Amino acid sequence: MKNVQKIDLGLTGYDELFANDEERKVNKLPHIFDIPISEIDDFPDHPYQVRLDEDMDRLVESIKLNGVITPVTLRKKDDGRYEMVSGHRRKKACEIAGLETVKAEVKELTKDEAIVLMVESNYQRSEILPSEKAKAYKMRLDAMKRMPGRPSKDNSAPVGQNYEGKTSREILAESAPDSHSQIQRYIRLMNLRPGLLNLVDDGKIALRPAVELSYLSEKEQDALLETISYEDATPSHVQAIKMRNMSERGQLNEDAILNIMCEAKPNQKEKFSIRADKLRPYLPENITPRQTEEYVLKALDYYKQYRERQRDRADAR
Repeated sequence: MKNVQKIDLGLTGYDELFANDEERKVNKLPHIFDIPISEIDDFPDHPYQVRLDEDMDRLVESIKLNGVITPVTLRKKDDGRYEMVSGHRRKKACEIAGLETVKAEVKELTKDEAIVLMVESNYQRSEILPSEKAKAYKMRLDAMKRMPGRPSKDNSAPVGQNYEGKTSREILAESAPDSHSQIQRYIRLMNLRPGLLNLVDDGKIALRPAVELSYLSEKEQDALLETISYEDATPSHVQAIKMRNMSERGQLNEDAILNIMCEAKPNQKEKFSIRADKLRPYLPENITPRQTEEYVLKALDYYKQYRERQRDRADAR
């Protein structure tokens, strides 16, 4: 193996990490290699973000003190380079720590086997965004579809293997932290426009209303995003269901979205709304939604002062 230095594990350290009591003997331990980081490529369309946060800072300090305790998992590419399967955060931490190599196990995996392992190895991450789960579950199911053992026609979810009459989502749910129905909900998020998906990740739109909104057309979702921006409010589950129902009947437009968004919610203060297209002729060019409110309030204040001056002049006559 080019540019690879095999590490002598001895009888302690990594044997405890990889061994499974009596089932795995020392001679069955995986071979761990020092792989140059420069020869490792990230997994294509990796669904999980590598965040430069406090957790990353702690990981970097741990690697500086103790090295990489759990090796990353790689697969060899046809061009001789390596592809990261599991351990993107550890690889990034090694880069930040100034290391040139990372301890790795190199596995012989097909592309789809690598996808399955990549997704499953990230199940236990402490923080996973809804968009990350959505993309990961979708990749996992698509990989199942391409792997040997296509489902029969009576399989209710025509993706992946058909084991004992189970659907691929049911098979996935057996190993995933989410239920079959919850996995379906996350995958529906892949139908959201990026702006709405960002609001889900930010916790401003909950999962269930987000699922309902995923059934809207792209044009309807864009109209909703504009209304959310000007109203500074997001739809509730009930409002999202109304939008989906109206969309299915071909009745959802900008006015309908605004009317639904202006409906009173529990514990919500009364709000006054004006459609953006009606305000636009009176606004400066390139004004942002956040600046619009301030501009309108200043204009109304100026008009109020003007009316007061007119009234004072009339009283003085």
